[in-house]
Amino acid sequence: MITGEIRNRVDKIWETFWTGGITNPLTVIEQFTYLLFIKGLDETETTKEQEVEFLGIEHEGVFPKDKQHLRWNRFKQLGSAEEMYDVVSNEVFPFIKNLHGKEESAYSKYMGDATFLIPTPNMLAKIVDGIDNLPPTEDRDAQGDLYEYLLSKIATSGTNGQFRTPRHIIKMIVELMKPTPEDIIIDPAMGSAGFLVAASEYLRDNHSDMFLVQGLKEHYHNTMFYGNDMDRSMLRIGAMNMMLHGVDNPNIDYRDSLAEINKDKEQYTLVLANPPFKGSLDYESVSNGLLKIAMTKKTELLFLSLFIRILKPGGRAAVIVPEGVLFRDQKAYNTIRKEIIENHKLEAIISMPSGVFKPYAGVSTAILIFTKTGAGGTDNVWFYDMKAEGFTLDDQRSPIEQNDIPDIIQKFNNLEREKERTRNDQSFFVPLEELRENNYDLSINKYKDIDYEEIEYETPERILNKIDTYEQEIIQGLKKLKESVKGL
Repeated sequence: MITGEIRNRVDKIWETFWTGGITNPLTVIEQFTYLLFIKGLDETETTKEQEVEFLGIEHEGVFPKDKQHLRWNRFKQLGSAEEMYDVVSNEVFPFIKNLHGKEESAYSKYMGDATFLIPTPNMLAKIVDGIDNLPPTEDRDAQGDLYEYLLSKIATSGTNGQFRTPRHIIKMIVELMKPTPEDIIIDPAMGSAGFLVAASEYLRDNHSDMFLVQGLKEHYHNTMFYGNDMDRSMLRIGAMNMMLHGVDNPNIDYRDSLAEINKDKEQYTLVLANPPFKGSLDYESVSNGLLKIAMTKKTELLFLSLFIRILKPGGRAAVIVPEGVLFRDQKAYNTIRKEIIENHKLEAIISMPSGVFKPYAGVSTAILIFTKTGAGGTDNVWFYDMKAEGFTLDDQRSPIEQNDIPDIIQKFNNLEREKERTRNDQSFFVPLEELRENNYDLSINKYKDIDYEEIEYETPERILNKIDTYEQEIIQGLKKLKESVKGL
């Protein structure tokens, strides 16, 4: 999570935007992100220059020789705020808008209508100075925390699940799924592209040799990452976020993933998502193909139908769902659970505590992991009751020692050892036959055994005698107190 010091710096920059007349949170984040992106380009360029100098090889930089004055470290040192404002607004911003070149690239598509809205030189100077004191973009965790904190300020974040998935939860899900260099990964409700960024980081950290293979390197930059969203501002932020994290050409589209216009079918090998799960849609606006699995207006169920449709056979999904999806006894809910369990391979249900999404929402959620087979395969489903994830479960979300995440990852990677666990443990298996008997209920409390500890209470007579004794002691104490007051 973001530290208090960095939080205070961000709040101060935010206040500069606010007092300068930019009060829409999403607009602030956009303008903030543009400048973070400009700073990140310069830092990345500096790192590459140092590397090629050490290796003694040629390097074609992002900034041509005649554009060196557009670098962050150059324009921030200009003599006056007016001079810096002129360079940033008239040269730097147009430069980053046209940076990618290819008209069909995600970056070019969503930067095309980007607008520089900082109104005055003094305001820009204050913001540049504030951003200059934030962590460098090479500090990936700090940058991720920074984005999460910025996005938490969006007024609508409580109703848009993809805006506010905590980074440590995203990272855990990615580590559970272990993306491979051959995967084709999608988040159909991508928001700021948090899942895609985390997957790209995992591959860089665990499969760095893929960048020595031309085909895999090209795949990473051009055909591995896909994301959809219906907010152009978030698409811009997501595109910049992916580029800052080293993905040259992510496939990011303005699209309602649930609508008929989305024709994707058996196209991806890995779905990572926390789709919106508040609200309903009219049948008319939903793809007919999704309604074939379960006739419903509920977005949380429609997205599950979508994941099944867009995955290739053998493709995997790790998605966050509201707890009601696991146990609600209604036809559409039962149908989608039965579909995943009987026609595909349900692998795990990880129940998360309700405070994970605070302070935005107190909804209880779970992570559902399955593989698309089209021919069944569910045998024993692994359940885990997450009780702590490293932060308090109140609105403050302060760091604490208790954290089940390392245990979840370790156990999921060694499921053979889980077979001996009992229903009293924090994790255990439930066989397919038992799920069938319980109408495909996937609530962990349906199967968990709870040990009740017998408590012996004192008899009412003894309790009353104690109360009487305490009362006499109080009366005696009051008498002594009155006598001492009279003597004064």
